[in-house]
Amino acid sequence: MKHQMKLHHAPFEMIKNGEKTIELRLYDEKRRGISVGDEIEFTRSDENERMYCRVVALHVFSDFAELYSELPLLKCGYTNEDVSTATADDMNAYYSAEEQSKYGVVGIELTLI
Repeated sequence: MKHQMKLHHAPFEMIKNGEKTIELRLYDEKRRGISVGDEIEFTRSDENERMYCRVVALHVFSDFAELYSELPLLKCGYTNEDVSTATADDMNAYYSAEEQSKYGVVGIELTLI
């Protein structure tokens, strides 16, 4: 199955360069339809550039606090320069505590195709 998602410039480039291999999202209805082996077409939000990835694993958690304690953050878009200050609160800019409580969260592990 094929899915489509948008990404800001920085995470798009990190996935494209192989620095980021886990995309973090709310585990809402749209993401619950994703399975290992599916293809995701990512579109860069500031231009029409696209890339294609295959889902190799899904890491489901109750909230980002749990996800941040379990997954390697260097694979989730952090760098050696900022990983020491990374907190689950970083994701509150995108998803509220209420949304996390309602749906849970997922780390979508990817490989470029």
